[in-house]
Amino acid sequence: MPFTHAPLDNRLVELVATLDADELIGRSRTVALPMRVRFRGITRREALLIHGPVGWGEFAPFRDYAPEEAAAWLAAAIEMAYLGAPTPERDRIEINATVPAVAPDEVPGVLSRFPGCRTVKVKVAEPGQTLDDDVARVSAVREAVPNALVRVDANRGFTVDRALDAARAFGPLDYFEQPCATTAELAELRQRLVRSGIFCRVAADESIRRAGDPFAVLEARALDVAVVKAAPLGGVRRLLDIAEKIAAHGVSVTVASALDTAVGLNAGLAAAAALPGHTDDDEIDVPPAPAGLGTCGFFIDDVVDPATAGRVIVDGQLSCAPVEPDPDRLAGLAADPDTVDFWRTHLQKSLECLKLQVGA
Repeated sequence: MPFTHAPLDNRLVELVATLDADELIGRSRTVALPMRVRFRGITRREALLIHGPVGWGEFAPFRDYAPEEAAAWLAAAIEMAYLGAPTPERDRIEINATVPAVAPDEVPGVLSRFPGCRTVKVKVAEPGQTLDDDVARVSAVREAVPNALVRVDANRGFTVDRALDAARAFGPLDYFEQPCATTAELAELRQRLVRSGIFCRVAADESIRRAGDPFAVLEARALDVAVVKAAPLGGVRRLLDIAEKIAAHGVSVTVASALDTAVGLNAGLAAAAALPGHTDDDEIDVPPAPAGLGTCGFFIDDVVDPATAGRVIVDGQLSCAPVEPDPDRLAGLAADPDTVDFWRTHLQKSLECLKLQVGA
């Protein structure tokens, strides 16, 4: 069961037991946001937004996620709509810029939407592209932001051999996110990087959020960095619980988003705001690593106006204050009837799975 190794908050479990699909659907609005560039193979981001007693939640697993996996995304939406976020430790957080698998000449335009960001994550291993394409994109980032910390994200797209070649070709990296598909491959790659004299931290994303046991990758010594996302992990509180246990083993933690709308981003920002920092050897407070929460710039239009809502990147940082969708934008971005029917059915099936998974 997905919550065996890291259970949901008891209050959330009790709440799930009392809810039915009709209530959630009655509180919902389904939207479809057009995107500036193709990202994760899509050009339109669909989401079902739930207006609960204390705020808004977002249910937006990618369409290929079955209800058994989407159940965690629904738990996260219910948490934000009915329980709200935990107490924050900070009101602003540093974020990284994110560069999709675009041509090198498009990189400066993408980076212009991330003013002041000193860390850049670059998507690599896109189907249909080559390692040369990836290297050119990374080089374009270094040219545009010479002193940037560069992260690359392969979304499980490389074999171990190919990932090793890529790590050599990319040059110095902050980390290499999910270069390979399996935990065993990540562990092997870490060992081979060391033996090859390449200093490159390995980060795990899918190996945490799509695993039955989010700690298995830790036990296999297959990561240096954990990338954690609120929606697929079942909400902010479960993310923080997992992050605390992982960090206790000396593994760094980065909070990221799953291509969320402005409403969905509330959860990621709440998690980053509540994530504990630490004190270094000189007793200086060190904030959490730059978060991957700047993805709203990939939408042509969103459910809020960023300037009006205060969701604007300033000096590489975002405010952690939650936002509510604008009614006019909800109407303008409303999904077509077939899409609405799909998401309502998906919510119903996912709620059934969630109740079974938590014993509600």
